[in-house]
Amino acid sequence: MITLVLGGTRSGKSEVAESLAEAAAAAAGGGVAYVATGPSGEGDAAWAARVARHRARRPDGWTTVEAGPGADLPALLAALEGPALVDSLGTWLAGREDLAADAGALCAALAARRGDTVVVSEEVGLGVHPPTAVGRAFADALGTLNRTVADAADRVLLVVAGRVLPLDRPPGAG
Repeated sequence: MITLVLGGTRSGKSEVAESLAEAAAAAAGGGVAYVATGPSGEGDAAWAARVARHRARRPDGWTTVEAGPGADLPALLAALEGPALVDSLGTWLAGREDLAADAGALCAALAARRGDTVVVSEEVGLGVHPPTAVGRAFADALGTLNRTVADAADRVLLVVAGRVLPLDRPPGAG
């Protein structure tokens, strides 16, 4: 089962994803591989505080897999067994050279995994239109990546203000 959890900043998307991953782990009788796609926070106190909050919420039986800037996320996912949580696609994409991500390889790795996968991503299409070329390129690239992963996902959830909305496939979509 592939679940994509979308939401804006501070929407509660990570907490929802963690609950889903914990339920998958309980059903499978094991832990969760938490795939952290961002840097650890060295040199950035605000980012380090976010990372610390995320770490503090994780149960003891979870393992953390670092997939920082430039990481080959599809290969990393292919090597994992059991339930996994990827947090987040936006952070992973931002660390890719020229915002280039092989969405096809990522979706193939997700589909081939043995174990449920919960993928967190930022929904950037509901905010202010980015005023810079780099901001627009990121929003466009992440929007395209989110749509591709949503097409491969079994379930897509949107988290807004801590509330979860299931998103249906468009009419006529497989």
